[in-house]
Amino acid sequence: MKGFWAALSFLILFGAAPAPAQTTYPSRPITLIVPFPPGGSTDAAARIMAERMRSSLGQSIVIENVGGAGGSIGVGRVARAAPDGYTFDIGQWDTHVGSIIYKLDYDLEKDFEPIALVSNNPQLLVAKNDLPAKTLAELVAWMKENPGKINFVNQNAAANVTGVLFENLTRQKVQFIPYRGAGPAMTDLISGTVDLLVVQGAVALPQIRAGKIKALANLSPTRSASMPDIPTADETGVPGLYMSGWFGFFAPKGTPKDIIAKLNAATEEALADPAIQKRFTELGLDVAPKALQTPEGLAAFQKAEIEKWWPIIKDAGIGAQAQ
Repeated sequence: MKGFWAALSFLILFGAAPAPAQTTYPSRPITLIVPFPPGGSTDAAARIMAERMRSSLGQSIVIENVGGAGGSIGVGRVARAAPDGYTFDIGQWDTHVGSIIYKLDYDLEKDFEPIALVSNNPQLLVAKNDLPAKTLAELVAWMKENPGKINFVNQNAAANVTGVLFENLTRQKVQFIPYRGAGPAMTDLISGTVDLLVVQGAVALPQIRAGKIKALANLSPTRSASMPDIPTADETGVPGLYMSGWFGFFAPKGTPKDIIAKLNAATEEALADPAIQKRFTELGLDVAPKALQTPEGLAAFQKAEIEKWWPIIKDAGIGAQAQ
């Protein structure tokens, strides 16, 4: 009994031990996985956003470049990361839609929590300067008169799918030429070795403005605010020739909703900043519509992309060997 009364006296005098304080998120730096090497438009957009979001979150966002297998290695890191808000990725069509060409050990539809769509990235169909066509309509007419003479660079899943879609819509065949990346392909397009290339506007614009190549079409349903002088495929003769380009933030499945909300708020605040909007325009990126800057907006957007593109990829039998 003496022990009991002693313990009771201690509690009365000093009170019960306080419960551990809840840590406010974020309490340490956050890692943003860029699933491609440094230097590209994905890396540039990630760094622009990370720097601006730091002021909103009160913690730095550390960029980690994890390239390989069309971005699927880096995205796999996120899928397996702890769902605590300290790891997320900047995904895009190639990594969160087109990567089904690989044997993935994660599920693109089930293993991620959407945070926000960041940007729409116009994809351009560009051509060598001496190609005898200035529009898609002229290109199709020339191909009918010169069958089998157009080659089409195939440097990734997006380019391959675009080529297949072009063939389906025009009933004309192209010769696919495999390349390891857009850089070598652009070099050969400038030299006239290849005829057609599909790349993000951010990659093509400097060469277009320098007069080294020409743009045939923006592969978006509407013209881009960052390159309004380039017409769409609908306007130039091949209606429906679209290829999506976009960036979005994704966290591991199971990340708490309040943490997703904080990351989303920081993203939306960054995208509303005129300075960020200006830098995106310079890169050839269009800030995502406000309605798609929400977790629900990105989820619906990705679902629609999957439903559109997966049947095309599967029907065409496009696989990793195309890379």
